[in-house]
Amino acid sequence: MSDKKANILIRLWRWFRSPSRVAVGTIIVLSFIGGILSWVGFNYGLEQTNTEQFCSGCHTNDAYPEYLHSVHYQTRTGVGASCPDCHVPHEFGPKMWRKMVAAKEVYAHYMGLTDTIEKFNARRPHMAENEWARMKANDSKECRNCHKMDRMDFSQQKTVAQKMHKFAQENGKTCIDCHKGIAHNLPDMSKVAPGWLQGAEVEPAESKDKK
Repeated sequence: MSDKKANILIRLWRWFRSPSRVAVGTIIVLSFIGGILSWVGFNYGLEQTNTEQFCSGCHTNDAYPEYLHSVHYQTRTGVGASCPDCHVPHEFGPKMWRKMVAAKEVYAHYMGLTDTIEKFNARRPHMAENEWARMKANDSKECRNCHKMDRMDFSQQKTVAQKMHKFAQENGKTCIDCHKGIAHNLPDMSKVAPGWLQGAEVEPAESKDKK
């Protein structure tokens, strides 16, 4: 090693050995490590709130049992959708906003506003309308993560489904316009605007009372 290179290394070593610079370097390294650990912990916690187990912790006697009897849980092929697939956006920004709203809902549960099936059903219309409005605003994006209209083979659908899906495509309708109550019992719909596609020239589906 040449004397010139040796002198450069010595000067660098002396520079880094300065107490003030050691302190600054230590703070930078520890901050970097702390940032990584915080990010990992944050993402781990976020993912833990995106599980059926977490959701069913509060919804044991209301929404969760309804979901277990829906086509999104029990399917012919075994491919289903879990709670966060429908209720939590995939993108980071919308996901964080939804988590903040959910924090208010968890608070309401533990404050006794929705902790019984009777209280939950009393607030069901309000909660349902909020969720319908959210899905309407984002063009039912969570539905479309799995159900892509442009990939549907209408010829394999029932006649009524063919007509309604074609009508939806041509008139800018979105999934939630018709598919309210697909996984949960509907609230009192007497004051809710019709969700079916009027003008599609289809026979109305036979109504079934959900218990």
